[in-house]
Amino acid sequence: MASPYLDHHLALLAHLRGILVALGEAEQVPEESHALFLDRFDELLTLLQESPEESLYLGQDLLCQVIHRYPQITHLVPRDLLWFFGGDCLHFMPDEEITLFQALDERRYEAEQNDEPFDWVQEKQLLALPQESSKH
Repeated sequence: MASPYLDHHLALLAHLRGILVALGEAEQVPEESHALFLDRFDELLTLLQESPEESLYLGQDLLCQVIHRYPQITHLVPRDLLWFFGGDCLHFMPDEEITLFQALDERRYEAEQNDEPFDWVQEKQLLALPQESSKH
């Protein structure tokens, strides 16, 4: 069952896949192993749509591999994906960031419980604003 939350993360994965494809096209990685990695990445995209809960471990594994295999693009990996897949991915997030995402998840859960709409991106931006800016 698709949701705006899942759709958001699928879009981020598609964006990350585009970055990985560009790396291969720029011949910055070994072609054969990179092609196999992209195949597994595509498998994740398919599985995530069919069975989100069952694909979380594969997502954790692949995101950790992205960081280890392609350190030159680590800064381009969407932080939302690290939180979404959790587990070992959380090792790549500082405590402050984990706190932000925990608060965001709590807001999302509360909205779902009250059958209210929830815009992940907008709420994330609101939470990331410095406290002083809300006083103006």
